Amino acid sequence: MRKWVALLALVVAAGLMMWVPQGSSKDINNNFTDYRVISHAMGGIREHAYTNSYEAFIANYEKGNRVFEVDLLLTADGHLVARHEWTQYMTELLGQKGELPKDKQSGRLTYSDFKNSKILGTYEPLDWSDILDLMEHYPDIYIVTDTKEQEPADMQKELEILVDTAKKRDPALLERVVPQIYDQPMLDMVNGIYEFPSIIYTLYATKDTDQEVIDFAASHSIEAVTIPESRAKPDFLAKLKKAGITAYVNTINDPSEIGRLQRMGVTGVYSDFVTEQELGDNRWLVALGW
Repeated sequence: MRKWVALLALVVAAGLMMWVPQGSSKDINNNFTDYRVISHAMGGIREHAYTNSYEAFIANYEKGNRVFEVDLLLTADGHLVARHEWTQYMTELLGQKGELPKDKQSGRLTYSDFKNSKILGTYEPLDWSDILDLMEHYPDIYIVTDTKEQEPADMQKELEILVDTAKKRDPALLERVVPQIYDQPMLDMVNGIYEFPSIIYTLYATKDTDQEVIDFAASHSIEAVTIPESRAKPDFLAKLKKAGITAYVNTINDPSEIGRLQRMGVTGVYSDFVTEQELGDNRWLVALGW
């Protein structure tokens, strides 16, 4: 009897896989929360993370990912570009020591230097206009912003450039931009520039308690939070779900760990290398609680 029950469960799970959206370009999805993977820094390419590159986007799009987080910084001459940090470490990680003179390897680059420095000798760096090009060409993608400037005035300038550039191109593009906020006051800054339809409250920098996070998100119609793995506890996740708030965890690259988190109540994860396609292949295991 147990064998027949197990077989029936496998058949049901297989059926679920046939109708649950798999992230093809023909999907009609209503929101970014329909997806389980947010590609961290445009997703990894080969064994490389943090490239924020065009090629990384293409590689992960082709594997079914539709939600892409991008790191955003200002260049020395005030352009908004996709870069995680202006440090010697990042220059080395991106294989740009040979692309840049020594005096430019640990500081803020000009726009020209940024665009003319290939990543790992191969990959194309992206500015915000390039990302808007991608959004126009791929109308089924969402962009989650990770604004990396630390000073409030610089962060505000990032958001103003982001919004103004998109409005000049096509205001509808902003419907698929999802800003991350890192504390409660930042929501006022964002809303003062543009009231985005979706916001993610990302918790790695906040001292808010679990209940404060839930109360704030619920009272401001924030539909998703991103939780460090250390805060992804069953009680917190259950309360978020009860409040109708979607939970993501960052940054997870182990599919088995993603399965464990999903069974606890997490909707999805930020990941460098795991894709919607890969999670789709493992979905029946999650459905059975394995």
